[in-house]
Amino acid sequence: MRKAGLLLGGCVRSWKSVRMASSGVARRDLLANKVALVTASTDGIGLAIARRLAQDGAHVVVSSRKQQNVDRAVAALQGEGLSVTGTVCHVGKAEDRERLVTTILGINVKAMALMTKAVVPEMEKRGGGSVVIVASIAAYTPFPGLGPYNVSKTALLGLGKNLAMELAQSNIRVNCLAPGIIKTNFSQVLWMDEAREESLKEMLRIKRLGVPEDCAGIVSFLCSEDASYITGETVTVAGGAPSRL
Repeated sequence: MRKAGLLLGGCVRSWKSVRMASSGVARRDLLANKVALVTASTDGIGLAIARRLAQDGAHVVVSSRKQQNVDRAVAALQGEGLSVTGTVCHVGKAEDRERLVTTILGINVKAMALMTKAVVPEMEKRGGGSVVIVASIAAYTPFPGLGPYNVSKTALLGLGKNLAMELAQSNIRVNCLAPGIIKTNFSQVLWMDEAREESLKEMLRIKRLGVPEDCAGIVSFLCSEDASYITGETVTVAGGAPSRL
């Protein structure tokens, strides 16, 4: 009986430490001495990810299409005492067209592949790194009327698997994040009225819609040494929505 009590006590302490680590309370230097480049990171999920990575010790480079958005995000994060700089990447600029194209498939898939190709040499110089591709629950359960978007997100899962295989010899891990319906400006058409939001909640095991911060901790974990034996995987953050092809 005493042994069982000791075991239970150990489990409780372990669970508490896991919860503290996942919430960022226990340690703030999880990503010390790492540099994180976060694309589309001046709002919504991208901004939450950038904030969390910086809170966990990384130097973060945020990017977006518009200079004013980059400046605003950098100022906000630096105002929180975080190590952040910014850069602009716009499809309208000639120097960026090689990486980003105007079609959905080009932006969501080709640009991701080319961006990874661009940063791999720098990762190799540092002895390795981690790439986290943001896909979507739409990769598994397509949204009606959004065919090209759905296909592009499914393609990202395959891209992640392939890059994980190709880059393993360089000590670079590649994983995917598949958010469900997260309350951002981008997704507001799906939940903008109360009736529609309640209908969406009924489809989920966790009866609420996600917020950007629900995704941020997962990305920080995947970038950290705690995930050093994880590559080629997709983590779905969708409140229990179906997530199998």
